[in-house]
Amino acid sequence: MGRVARRRLRALLLAATGVLYALSIPWYRTGGEAAGVALGLPDWVAVALGCYAGAALLNATAWLVTDFPDADPTGKERSEDRNDAEGGS
Repeated sequence: MGRVARRRLRALLLAATGVLYALSIPWYRTGGEAAGVALGLPDWVAVALGCYAGAALLNATAWLVTDFPDADPTGKERSEDRNDAEGGS
């Protein structure tokens, strides 16, 4: 997978995470409406927990596809790294 494709996938995953957070808020409920039961919990709680679990999975996947550079972009080694490699302090 190319770098641009990975960046697009990461952006899409983070956008989907935001959508799940918005869906976790019980906008669909009206005041005074009796709560249904799902998985032994009020339905709005079950929906919120499902959204949070989905958001966590999408966020973890977004981090897995994120490229992290291995070296300093200037190509220079930090002095602490050089000292560690030479056995110095």
